[in-house]
Amino acid sequence: MKGFFKSVLATVVGIVVFLIIAGIFGVMSIVGMVASGQATQTVKDGSVLVLNLSGVIEEQGQDDIIGKLTGSYSSTTGLNNILTAIGKAKDNPNIKGIYIEAGVLSASYATLQEIRGALEQFRKGGKWIVSYADSYSQGAYYVASAANKVYINPQGMLEWHGIGTQPIFYKDLFAKFGVKFQVVKVGTFKSATETYTEEHMSDANRLQTQTFVGGMWNNVCQAVSKSRGISVDSLNSYADQMTEFQPTDLYIKRKMVDGVMYADKVKDVVKKLLKLEDDDMVPQISVSDMLNTKDTNTADDEIAVYYAYGSIVQSDAASALTGGGHNIVASTVCKDLEALMNDDNVKAVVIRINSGGGDAYASEQIWHQVSLLKQKKPVVISMGDYAASGAYYMSAPASWIVAQPNTLTGSIGIFAAIPDMSGLVTQKLGVKFDEVKTNRHTTFGNVMARPFNADETAILQAYVNRGYKLFRKRVADGRHMPTETVEKIAQGRVWLGNDALKIKLVDQLGSLDDAVRKAAQLAKAKSYYTADYPAPVSWTDQLLGATNSGNYLDEQLRLTLGDMYEPFCMMRNLNNRQALQARMPYVLNIR
Repeated sequence: MKGFFKSVLATVVGIVVFLIIAGIFGVMSIVGMVASGQATQTVKDGSVLVLNLSGVIEEQGQDDIIGKLTGSYSSTTGLNNILTAIGKAKDNPNIKGIYIEAGVLSASYATLQEIRGALEQFRKGGKWIVSYADSYSQGAYYVASAANKVYINPQGMLEWHGIGTQPIFYKDLFAKFGVKFQVVKVGTFKSATETYTEEHMSDANRLQTQTFVGGMWNNVCQAVSKSRGISVDSLNSYADQMTEFQPTDLYIKRKMVDGVMYADKVKDVVKKLLKLEDDDMVPQISVSDMLNTKDTNTADDEIAVYYAYGSIVQSDAASALTGGGHNIVASTVCKDLEALMNDDNVKAVVIRINSGGGDAYASEQIWHQVSLLKQKKPVVISMGDYAASGAYYMSAPASWIVAQPNTLTGSIGIFAAIPDMSGLVTQKLGVKFDEVKTNRHTTFGNVMARPFNADETAILQAYVNRGYKLFRKRVADGRHMPTETVEKIAQGRVWLGNDALKIKLVDQLGSLDDAVRKAAQLAKAKSYYTADYPAPVSWTDQLLGATNSGNYLDEQLRLTLGDMYEPFCMMRNLNNRQALQARMPYVLNIR
């Protein structure tokens, strides 16, 4: 009888193991079929690229194979994918035009400027663009205004209200928990600490913010004015009238749109441009399909485009402590740049940066690696929405720096903001501390027991001062300026791309494509192709790592808490960041 049970148990175990293995292979087969379905696409003559301008735009796109299988596919779009698709469509003779499906678009104005510039280049090739939306957000309209024709739903809304920012201050919120911040900093304009210690903006912060917000809005108005034939004064007047609540026939009268119609009627407009009959189908191709069309570039020289975006941190462990999201992890970035430095096929490197900064020590490590890379091959920086503070630190040694007019950069300054949680722990929670020590500052840094004393604050201030002097020297050396000149434009001040060019913090205003062309020129590469780094995660790695994803809870909290998500993360991560920080204001909240 015992032998019988052993045989039955062995059979059951065998069946279970077989089912598990079969299931794994089954899932891998399904994922493989999904991936193979994205093989090289063909483009029919007379096709139209459909560009969806709604949702969130990130720097780099990632094809979420697991999401497609589970039904939780993310709507996040990669800027790199949009630009590549538009570029391929421009060069493909079978693509006759672009149809924009616009809506509520979440992206900052330098990113929008990048897409708009690519659309303008597309039109210069003699092709047309038609845009339609049930309702346009201001950012979506800014991009769509580059189209030949702009249409809106008869009952739709068009946001046009100007650009503003409402910085958030958490001092009183933290006080309710018995938490205060001990701040030391260098730079009159270094306003990142104000979010912890103040109830409103300082005069210096208000000045710099008004300057870059006004400059950004002027750039937007100038572009729309040129495309739509509307004076800047009129555009400002319309912005003061809450355009989104005006009737759509007024949009036509003001030349903001070319017509009102329902979505089905826009097809007739496109068919007319393609000279199709009423019952003909419009050949359409999506961005993802456009990416998978055959690349005809047969050049030998590679220009690497390395994407670095998010907060700057030292390690993967530090990244995990900040609560998820994409980060610039110094240890990883340095290894990646070293690999590109040693790759003889890579003739130049473009580092695409979109970051408000972060850990000052981590920024120094990346600065060092960029300096080494530059000794071997040209390094060009392409700045996105932000390339400020620590992100400017790592940019400083590059061969050439390109920024968008709407990029926010500079912010050359250092600070330390360390929470004093003794009020929470000792008073509200009733925990008591005693101490025995051998030296004066043995117990320094226990933020739960007591605040810093005057001597400790002075020591920390000297540490911050040294960090600032080093930062300033890195900029002076990289930009070939006297230290005194850097000091005049430093002090933590944030500069708009237009103004950064005038004070020589950047070398050129332009797009990522302009940065690539400059890199090829510096490398003397007459025939070249580009390759994106880090490479997208393969479907097998996605499958194997799917169970290790720890961002789901954060995504749900972001959706649930909305604007309160950032203060929640700040409370959760009070003591996780390094003391010395080189970053912009924590939440700019530009709208």
